[in-house]
Amino acid sequence: MFKVVTLYKFISLTNLTILQQQLQTICRSLTGTLLIAPEGINGTIAGLPTALEQAMAQIQTIPFFQDLFYQYSEATVKPFCRLKVRIKKEIITMTKAAAAQPMQLRGCHVSAKDWNALLDEAALIVDVRNHYEHRIGSFTAALNPNTTYFSEFPAFVDRHLTAYKQKPIALFCTGGIRCEKASAYMCMVGFQEVYQLSGGILQYIAHIPESETKWEGACFVFDRRVALKQGLAESDTLLCYGCRMPLAAADLDEQYQPGKQCKYCSNKATA
Repeated sequence: MFKVVTLYKFISLTNLTILQQQLQTICRSLTGTLLIAPEGINGTIAGLPTALEQAMAQIQTIPFFQDLFYQYSEATVKPFCRLKVRIKKEIITMTKAAAAQPMQLRGCHVSAKDWNALLDEAALIVDVRNHYEHRIGSFTAALNPNTTYFSEFPAFVDRHLTAYKQKPIALFCTGGIRCEKASAYMCMVGFQEVYQLSGGILQYIAHIPESETKWEGACFVFDRRVALKQGLAESDTLLCYGCRMPLAAADLDEQYQPGKQCKYCSNKATA
């Protein structure tokens, strides 16, 4: 059994090359990806439980990272092939809205235990993730922005959400980091009541009992597990090796075989 941790923190960083080398040394026995940028750190890494816990303890001794947000889960197979520690311009790319800084401006965090009540009160529930993630699982009545890349989200806000600037809006994503930038952008352009699920879907499905959940389907994750369900258990979601789309049970037919063309490949071929 492997242990997996997703982590992030928005914080001003300098001397990124030195920090990159330090993280490579700490995580040398692990796999996964860590991104560092002037705005902070983001990533998912995995390994044997003891090795991962030791690495996390060392990472948190770095002064910048003493209060990282992180969430553990498990994997039955090795989730990643190798370790990558990369220096980027942003730890989650939003390009057009780069001026939105979660360190100074962001929405109100709502814990997993309080999220169901907010869903009942919000004027709008927005899935900040991309269309293929939304398709295999989401919260009931959540709006799908139909984005392919997170950098498209500001344009979606500008085109479709301006009528809600004075109303409560609930945002959610996989682990919380996309909501940090999404809510910062929305606050920057004048939205008054923006709320975000603290720790994202992973925190929610880890802590909310199945009898109380308002989550439906599976939560896509960017590793070999493909998607997780309630309790952070691995789901039966497959990944198409042709177009890399996640495939839920409803996407499969009797003719589909792993490694062969799925219906989304077919759609691309005929588009």
